[in-house]
Amino acid sequence: MDTRTSPARLNIERIREVLEKNGCSGALIPSSDPHLSEYLPERWQGRQWASGFTGSVGTLAITLDKAALFADSRYWVQAERELAGSGIELVKTPSPAATYHIDWLCREVARGGTVAVDGDVLGLGAARQLRAELERCGIPVRSDLDVLAGAWPERPATPTAPVYEHTAPEAAESRADRLARLRLGVREAGATHHFVSTVDDLAWILNLRGADVSYNPVFLAHLLVAPEAATLFIAPAKVDAKLAATLAADGVRLAPYEEAGAALAALPESAALLLDPKRVTLGTRERTRARVVEAINPSTLAKSRKSEAEAAHVRKAMAEDGAAMCEFYAWFEAALADPAERSAMTELTIDEKLTAARAKRAGYVGPSFGTIAAFNANGAMPHYRATPESHASLAGDGLLLIDSGGQYRGGTTDITRMWPVGALSAAHKRDVTLVLRGTIALSRARFPRGTLSPMLDTIARVPLWEQGLDYGHGTGHGVGYFLNVHEGPQSFSRVIPDATMAMQPGMITSVEPGLYRPGQWGVRVENLVLSVPAAAGVSSEFGEFLEFETLTLCPIDTRCLEPALLRADEIAWLNAYHVTVRERLAPLVNGAALAWLTLRTAPLS
Repeated sequence: MDTRTSPARLNIERIREVLEKNGCSGALIPSSDPHLSEYLPERWQGRQWASGFTGSVGTLAITLDKAALFADSRYWVQAERELAGSGIELVKTPSPAATYHIDWLCREVARGGTVAVDGDVLGLGAARQLRAELERCGIPVRSDLDVLAGAWPERPATPTAPVYEHTAPEAAESRADRLARLRLGVREAGATHHFVSTVDDLAWILNLRGADVSYNPVFLAHLLVAPEAATLFIAPAKVDAKLAATLAADGVRLAPYEEAGAALAALPESAALLLDPKRVTLGTRERTRARVVEAINPSTLAKSRKSEAEAAHVRKAMAEDGAAMCEFYAWFEAALADPAERSAMTELTIDEKLTAARAKRAGYVGPSFGTIAAFNANGAMPHYRATPESHASLAGDGLLLIDSGGQYRGGTTDITRMWPVGALSAAHKRDVTLVLRGTIALSRARFPRGTLSPMLDTIARVPLWEQGLDYGHGTGHGVGYFLNVHEGPQSFSRVIPDATMAMQPGMITSVEPGLYRPGQWGVRVENLVLSVPAAAGVSSEFGEFLEFETLTLCPIDTRCLEPALLRADEIAWLNAYHVTVRERLAPLVNGAALAWLTLRTAPLS
């Protein structure tokens, strides 16, 4: 590609014009919005617009003569392809939290030069670190300049999808009760007021859902909670009169979205405002004169712990999802066996057919993320997504990785399975078996209540480490309840933990170790698990212990395994899991789907 005419190169030149006009030497464009969401509305996909890199996580740094994109190992292959010809350097980072972009700016911007970053989309914690480190390099940060506003003339508007209620029976707790719980948490933190911007917290607190963000049933708004009332800052057209009256009856008034900043500024200095430094932006913090109490959002901790009623709905959603898997995979294997159908099958076909199977199930709302159907070398990119312009046909032999999920009114699903296409090699089977051993190891773990979740990450890696193998992403993430497929505070990952990441009963977390061989294939085997009290007799004078209930219901294809690499207890776990899957799903399927379920849950000897 000619870099003189590449869209990325031209867009970066527009940004440089804005920088020069405002006397700045560089800019930082994070992958974020005013709500610090993972999945961004088009208006805030500025990093993608400027660079052409479509991965969900990455940071773009620009100076007057250079540009660099910072991405972790999940995106290296993808980024190299998408940045080709753009003139943008790819800087490979060890993790999403790495701060290589700050070091780069210190090297590339002269002392006294100013770096611009939009404070309204930069997390408060990240902003503090950026300012401290750049100031040590003699580089001031300007946070009141949104360079995209002047460089992106066709920038999309904010989304306008309507908001709706999440109602009983799936909404198992009333809005009034959740607001009361929230206010109790605010008082316990020593505050009088609380400002919430994270969209999944808002949706959970108010029992509302929307469609402003792809795959996650959330909406753009801010919430200011006072001792006796609350104000929801949202575009007026998004809430109809009936819902507005319902909210008002629970003490929630509506105000225009853009008035949130002014409301913060109007708080008296006598107020004590609870802000979560990991979940609000620098711009939010700079707008208030009130005394600030920094602590995690009480709702973040509360929504991570699903109630018994919610867990029961999740189990039903998992069964519906598993039934959809049976229908799809019965079709899939029959199609693979037909030369004419197989010749027409691509990664895109899988996404289409799988979504159609889910759409038939009770309570289904939509996908929980973009389906990853990745054949052979494409599977080595953990966040690969087939597109009409770039996808693979299922020609030849190899491994197919399918990572997909659904949003149901009673829960959110996320599952990854490996499937053989044609003949598999001994190396394929070895890799799948080692990864499955990691999934089994963590799924069987018992641990003291309150264990910091990142400490459990190692359990899933041991079978791979024993062979000198590893993977670059975390082992698991929290999962919402008809909310974001990725939620905190818990995660199985190699991060420095804090006290908020303690494992508690009711948490739903993914278990998804992997192994990726660039240019060859990738492996990941993922289930969702629920933290529950350990079986009777396990807890002792050493305190309460927890274990995991596996929620996901779908066979693990034993044709991808090398049984000789599995211990007897691991085979026993797999066979017991398949008995559960068959018993739970058989009443929900019939015909070819039932026959497929019976075949794929046969015991492994």
